[in-house]
Amino acid sequence: MSTSRESDLYDCIVIGAGVQGSFTAYSLSKRGQRTLLLEQFVLPHTRGSSHGQSRIIRKAYEQDFYTRMMEECYGLWAELEREGGVTLYRQTGLLVMGPEHSDSFTQMKSTLLQSEVPTVSLTPEDFSSHVPQMLLVPGDGAIVDVTAGVLYADRALRTAQDMFKKFGGVVRDQEKVVDITPGPVVTVTTSARSYRARSVVITAGPWANRLLAPTGLQLPLEVVKINVCYWKEKTPGTYNVKNRFPCFLLTEGEQGEDHIYGLPSNEYPGLVKICLHTGSPTDPDHRDRQTDRSDVDILSRFVSRCVPGLEPEPAIVESCMYTLTPDSHFVLDFHPRHRNIVIGAGFSGHGFKFGPLIGKILCELSLGEVPTHDLSPFRIRRFQGQTRSAL
Repeated sequence: MSTSRESDLYDCIVIGAGVQGSFTAYSLSKRGQRTLLLEQFVLPHTRGSSHGQSRIIRKAYEQDFYTRMMEECYGLWAELEREGGVTLYRQTGLLVMGPEHSDSFTQMKSTLLQSEVPTVSLTPEDFSSHVPQMLLVPGDGAIVDVTAGVLYADRALRTAQDMFKKFGGVVRDQEKVVDITPGPVVTVTTSARSYRARSVVITAGPWANRLLAPTGLQLPLEVVKINVCYWKEKTPGTYNVKNRFPCFLLTEGEQGEDHIYGLPSNEYPGLVKICLHTGSPTDPDHRDRQTDRSDVDILSRFVSRCVPGLEPEPAIVESCMYTLTPDSHFVLDFHPRHRNIVIGAGFSGHGFKFGPLIGKILCELSLGEVPTHDLSPFRIRRFQGQTRSAL
């Protein structure tokens, strides 16, 4: 017969109910682990990096390890669709454009072809017949990742949380974590009470370093605010999926137009989501003080030149945050001094599509298992000399 303290003991506490935390909690509860998912805000919310109706899912990457990981991800997304009885993905294809001989475009094209991802290469002569809604810059190449498409983000996040609870998981929102005390049993103190667990997974996005501070660790993470822009169609219906308009990605461009991406009209009828994959440093608790709109000016020039069917000024500008590592790759690792504290960080900007797999990997790490993927690119040790003690 268990004591009251044993009955209060969780197998794992996951801190942060964004996409990565929700999928980690879902993976743990599915494997029979008594799991608590903590969130500082009322769910659902728009304060972090996982909100919004749509994200791009793709295999197009410069690095082949991401392309390999996405092979499994597509299957995991389909599995969640079956479990939840919902549609989470719509295939549109992803049009990748960039200077034909540039490093980023040629590497992305090479990775797609070497990984045998279904693709269509477009010459300048046949580009307009395939994508009449856009103009290809002279000298740019174009290739389509056929398997890519749109993830219904809000629905996916809600489904992961619903399935977590269905498997017996407990969600506590509006409880801000104020302290983490490491040990064989970790104590997590929130604004409401304290909890105990054999392991903890930290997936707190822009707040990761604040949570890591009591454990004596600070990672080289930068938080930036992104302006999420929506552009009005001049002729309604031009840029939707029914008219075969794909997601797109510009690897490089003129006047700072590096890594511009866009999605067909979805969230707001008649508005197309087009954003720049960079932002300005911000405090996650005071992001609205960051009012830089230089990225909007860059996007306006791009829309005027390459997407002529859209009004050249955004109709709606919303906010999101990215949490970036120096090399833009994720952190998936144990705490250097406490192996029962697992860290998932630095996902923002391209991590959402990996949610089911990252949840599986963080679950495996928290259980002390050998992860199903090589985590060499994501280990903390790569930041030699860039991490610091918080004590």
